[in-house]
Amino acid sequence: MRKLTLATIFASTLFATSSWAEDVTLKMATIAPSLGQAITMSTFANIVTENVDGISIEVAAGGAATVHMLEVANGNLDMSMGSPTIHFLLTNKKAMYKDVEDNEALAANVSQLMAFPWGAYHFAVRADSDIEYLDDIEGATVFLGPQGGGAYNAAKGWIAATTGLVAGEDYDAIKANWKTGFQAFLDGKIDMYVNGCIDPCQQFIQFTETEKVRFIGPEDHTGEAVDKFLGKFRHRAEVPAGLYENQINDGPVMSNDTGVSIAVRTDMDEDLVYQMTKAFWENVGNITSDAPWAKVLTPEYGAKAEGTIKLHPGAERYYKEVGAL
Repeated sequence: MRKLTLATIFASTLFATSSWAEDVTLKMATIAPSLGQAITMSTFANIVTENVDGISIEVAAGGAATVHMLEVANGNLDMSMGSPTIHFLLTNKKAMYKDVEDNEALAANVSQLMAFPWGAYHFAVRADSDIEYLDDIEGATVFLGPQGGGAYNAAKGWIAATTGLVAGEDYDAIKANWKTGFQAFLDGKIDMYVNGCIDPCQQFIQFTETEKVRFIGPEDHTGEAVDKFLGKFRHRAEVPAGLYENQINDGPVMSNDTGVSIAVRTDMDEDLVYQMTKAFWENVGNITSDAPWAKVLTPEYGAKAEGTIKLHPGAERYYKEVGAL
């Protein structure tokens, strides 16, 4: 059994073949290591490394999924976080990919191994805050996520769609990375902290060890603006009561969620991807006592390929075998 390592990504690409008599090292990139999505991906890497002979996955944590997925498309990485939204943007040469040449060919070289929930966005304030709804954050100082990132835009968009409040005009959205944004909340320097994650989330476990937290939602989560914001790839999701010992909510709070994925090179060997997919789903149940968030991961969800991204043939073979497709 090999031990998972966190390493800097090398510039060269790996071309896996249908036989790996020699050890094969795959390169995975993910977002900030403290975030639940990075933990999910690192857990995948660890399970595969421990359970598939001849395969080792190196994980480099940090940076943006939009950049990582393009590196997968170019063959400089083997795996990264993907999402229906960013694959759609690459396919259609939009937003951060508007100047990318050969965008359609690049998008075609990114496939999905498994989908998993990003996790409901948690809009958190201290228990003694006078902010009871998102509609009350006018004039407040908040952390939505690193500016320019997908999480920031999703949190900002949900607030705007449900309350009409605009970041930078009606409230102050601080510029910070994930680590400093959370530290600002711990230190009481901001009024609201936002994190999308599968419960139980590490950050809220830590916060509620010493303080009480209230998760808040909008007064009204319906309407044309909300439907437009949700679009095809987002959906309403509740943050339940009773998740954390010092959570004071007495009922569920409405928020939103979306699916993300482990993206792989389309030209990666089919049997290699099949073996990794199989190893993960056959062994993930062994860790749920130590990682209770993993209980929400299912092959049925993993097989969901939304928008323009397609399942890798190796992953598709596994999902058909187990009846998830």
